[in-house]
Amino acid sequence: MATEAMDDDITARRSRGLDRAFEILDFFRTRRKPMRPNEIAAHIGAPRSSVYELVNLLLKHGALEYAGEEGQVFLGRKLYFLGSAYAERFDLMRECDAVLTRLTQETRETAQLCMLDGNKYTVALMKEGIRPFRISSNVGEAIPIPWTASGRLLVSHMSDREILDFIPSADFKLPNGSRLATRAFLRQVHDARAAGYFTFASQVDSFTQCFAAPVLERGEFCIATLCLVAPKEDGLRNREDYVHCLTREARDLSQRLRAG
Repeated sequence: MATEAMDDDITARRSRGLDRAFEILDFFRTRRKPMRPNEIAAHIGAPRSSVYELVNLLLKHGALEYAGEEGQVFLGRKLYFLGSAYAERFDLMRECDAVLTRLTQETRETAQLCMLDGNKYTVALMKEGIRPFRISSNVGEAIPIPWTASGRLLVSHMSDREILDFIPSADFKLPNGSRLATRAFLRQVHDARAAGYFTFASQVDSFTQCFAAPVLERGEFCIATLCLVAPKEDGLRNREDYVHCLTREARDLSQRLRAG
């Protein structure tokens, strides 16, 4: 029994260490700048000793690299190779490069593949629009779901209760400081599900219009969205054309994934 209890304790400590290691990697993805281990520990509220131990382990395996002359570390190239292997194997990522290129060429706007990352929205792939200025979000940046057009579709397979349990209450506070009523958000989710797309003026940038259409798994679950981000005036002027292009590509992509 003592040996069994000792084994359980070792397993639990390893599990906590793995959770903490991923917390460190996610921290860097959010902060997007090198830091020293003691700074990491202060920001994530972890003991310095365990953070130093995990940082050294992640450095050893290439998941972190030194980035500066004062002991700062940052995400390592091993993660890039792992991501490349994932993209080659994952049908959705492999198929989407050509889809986003077609959307950009046809509309001249920035095209994106967007997904959920935990209980946040993120841009997974992006093709810049053919314009003299840039309108986009950073790939991999975690953004509250209610701030985005895609968010209405990415949770559309959930019940109202599941949606409210899934999205942190604080995320309904918009960038301008106002609060989006949950009832209004749920109504927009229902409308997006029924229409098969969603479009609105960006909550993050008041000069842009966002369009999103669902990529469906088994014709039911929204596993990702195809998006267009356009200057507001162009988006409103070309609304029907953009919705048509986007929903056509999203529907065709969903069918190809089902066939595969």
